[in-house]
Amino acid sequence: MKKLTFVFIALFSLSLLTTSCREEKSAGEKVEEAVEDTGDAIEDAADDVEDEVEDLADDN
Repeated sequence: MKKLTFVFIALFSLSLLTTSCREEKSAGEKVEEAVEDTGDAIEDAADDVEDEVEDLADDN
């Protein structure tokens, strides 16, 4: 029983250490990241459209 208690204490301590060191992002950083992700998604979609148009042009 004593060993089980020590295991739980060790796991609890480890969880406190890992969660307390987590880096928090500011609102500006979150917005900047969202804008970058949106830009990347638009670029990917444009590339996909370009590939489809080229495929259609090659088929004709």
